Amino acid sequence: MREPEGRPEAPRRRPGNTVFEYAALRVVPRVERGEAMNVGVVVYCRALDFLGCRSHLDEPRLRALDPGLDLDGVRAALRAVDALCCGGERAGQAAAEPQGSRFRWLTAPRSTIVQPGPVHAGLTGDPAAELDRLLDLLVK
Repeated sequence: MREPEGRPEAPRRRPGNTVFEYAALRVVPRVERGEAMNVGVVVYCRALDFLGCRSHLDEPRLRALDPGLDLDGVRAALRAVDALCCGGERAGQAAAEPQGSRFRWLTAPRSTIVQPGPVHAGLTGDPAAELDRLLDLLVK
């Protein structure tokens, strides 16, 4: 029987890939019914100094969940998410917060019409491209 030689090799990371986190944003028109539809994604990559979001509203599908849904309210909530991601004056009091704090605030559980899903992680070299890929995969 052979003795192991030193420590086992760690899995190799592909060059340029770094950890990122993301969460889907979903519309929950009527909490009591438990129905939801993904409408956006938030991506955060600390190493690449990136916090971004994208959204897409499929209005006919949303109306099928709730014909009386306030789509203007949904749009306003998604604009607020975008403002927090961008920072600056549009982010209000959160403008001075670091991206990581803003991402944690955006992904904290809440009981509003636009709610974050669970946070997941992955590897990427291009978080903006990852954001587009996740929007296509999870929302469109």
